[in-house]
Amino acid sequence: MVKWLILVLYLLVMVGIGVYCHSKTRNVSDFVLGGRSIGPWFSAFAFGTSYFSAVVFIGYAGQFGWKYGASAAWIGLGNALIGSLLAWLILGRRTRTMTKELDATTMPEFFEKRYGSKGLKIAASLIVFLFLIPYTASVYNGLSRLFESSLGVPYIYCIIIMAVFTAIYVIAGGFHATALNDFVQGIIMLIGILAVVFTVLNKAGGFSNAIDTLNLIPDDDGNTGTLGSLFGPHPLDLFGVVVLTSLGTWGLPQMIQKFYSISDDAAIKRGTIISTVFAVIVSGGCYFLGGFGRLFATTDAADTSKALINVLPNGKLEYDAIVPSMLEAALPEFLIGLIVVLVLSASMSTLSSLVMTSSSTLTLDLIKPALAKRGKEMDEKKQVLTIRVFIAVFLLISVIMAAYKNAYITTLMSISWGALSGSFLAPFMLGLYSKKITPAAVWACFGFAVIFTITHTCLFLLGWFPELTAKVASLPIPITLTSPLNAGAFCMLFGLVLCPVVSAFTQKQEEKEVNRIFACYES
Repeated sequence: MVKWLILVLYLLVMVGIGVYCHSKTRNVSDFVLGGRSIGPWFSAFAFGTSYFSAVVFIGYAGQFGWKYGASAAWIGLGNALIGSLLAWLILGRRTRTMTKELDATTMPEFFEKRYGSKGLKIAASLIVFLFLIPYTASVYNGLSRLFESSLGVPYIYCIIIMAVFTAIYVIAGGFHATALNDFVQGIIMLIGILAVVFTVLNKAGGFSNAIDTLNLIPDDDGNTGTLGSLFGPHPLDLFGVVVLTSLGTWGLPQMIQKFYSISDDAAIKRGTIISTVFAVIVSGGCYFLGGFGRLFATTDAADTSKALINVLPNGKLEYDAIVPSMLEAALPEFLIGLIVVLVLSASMSTLSSLVMTSSSTLTLDLIKPALAKRGKEMDEKKQVLTIRVFIAVFLLISVIMAAYKNAYITTLMSISWGALSGSFLAPFMLGLYSKKITPAAVWACFGFAVIFTITHTCLFLLGWFPELTAKVASLPIPITLTSPLNAGAFCMLFGLVLCPVVSAFTQKQEEKEVNRIFACYES
C-alpha cells in the first residue's frame, strides 16, 4: 500500500506540472526550447535526468556490475567527467551561441544552416526518428522490469501506463513542463540513489567486507580476485563501455538541445558544476551499486533459496533482472517504494526528452518544409499541434517495440547511441570550432555510422548471415567489435577521424558565409 501511495502521488504531481505549464506555451520556441530562457539549475537537471534513466539503473548497472564488479564504478566516473563536465565545457557555450545566431531549433536544422544543405537536415531528421526508437524501448524495458519485480504489475501494462503519463505532461506543457519535472525528478534521484547505496553496503557488511567477498567470487572466466580489483577482469571492454556511455552524449540530439535552451553564459558556468556533481552521485552511485550484484544473487537455479536472479530456460543469465532482484533482497519495504519512484523519475525524464526531440525534429525539419514546397504554410499553432500529435505517435511505436522483450536493455541502447553519436558527434562538435569541415564530411559520417550500425545489427544481433558473421568474428582485431557496445564506441571514435580527413579532400563552403556564421563568437 505504501509503494502504491508513493507512486500515485508522484504521477499526480507530474500531471499537475504539465497542466500548470500549459499556459506558458505560446509558440514553437516555447514548446520546444522554453523560449531559450532556462536557468542553470533546471538546465543542469534536465541534462542529467535525460542522461540517466532506467537504462543505466537497471540495464547497465546490472550487466556491467555483474561483468566487471567494483571496477564498474569507472563507468560512472567517466560519465561525470567526460559525459557531463567536458560536454558542458566544450559544447555548452558554443552550442548556445551558434544555434541562437543560426536560429536553429533542432540538431538537423543546425546541420542545414551550418553547412548550407537541406539534404543534411532531411537525412539527420530520419536518423533521429529511426534510432531514437530503440533507445525509448530500452527505457520502457528497464522500468517495466522493476515494476514487475516490486509491484507485480505485468510488463505490458507498465509500458502503457508510463507512455500515457509521459504523453499527458509533455503534450500539455512542452519544454517548460519537461524542465520543471526534470528538476523534481532529479531531486528524487539524488535522494534515492544515496539511500540505496548506503543500505546495500550496510547489508553487505560494509565496503571493505563487500570488496573482500567479491574477490572470492569467480568472474565469468572462472578467475578469482578480479571482481574487487581496480580495473576488473576485462579492462579493454570496460574502456569501450566508458567511451560509449560518456562520449556518446556529445552527439545525442536530446542531450545537445539542452544547451540550446539555456539562458546565458553565466548559467552555463553554474550548470557545468551542477550537472557534474549530479552525474557523480547518480551515475557513480548506480554503477557502484551494480558492482555488488553478485553478493545478493546466484545463477544456481537449483538452489531456490538463493536464486534471486532470473535464469532463462537455456541457462543464460538475464542481466536486466539483476538490480531489481538485488534491491528486493537488500532493501526494506518502504525503500522499495522510493526506488520505484526513483527509476520512474529517471525514465520519464529521459522519455520526455526523447519524444520531444523526435517529434519536434519530424515536424520542423520534415513536415513543415515539405508543406512549404507545396505552398502550404504552417503557422505557430499548427506546428505545436503537429508536434503534439507526433509525440503520441512516437510513444505508440516505442510501446509496440518495447512489447517484444527479445533484446537486453544495453543492446537496444548501444544500437541507438552508436548510430546517433556516430553520425552527429564529429560534424557537430568540429562544426562549432572549425571553419574547414565540409558538407561532404558530414555526409560521410552519417553514411558510415548508419551503414555500420545496420550491418552490425544484421550480422551479430539478428544472425541473418551466419557464415559471414563467423568469418568477421574470427578476424584478429584487438577489441572485439562483435559486441554492440564496442561497435557503438568504435562508430563515435572513427567519426572523429573520418570527418577531418574527408574535409581535407572535399570542397569547402563559401568563405564569406562561414566567416559570417563564426562571427557570433566575437560579438
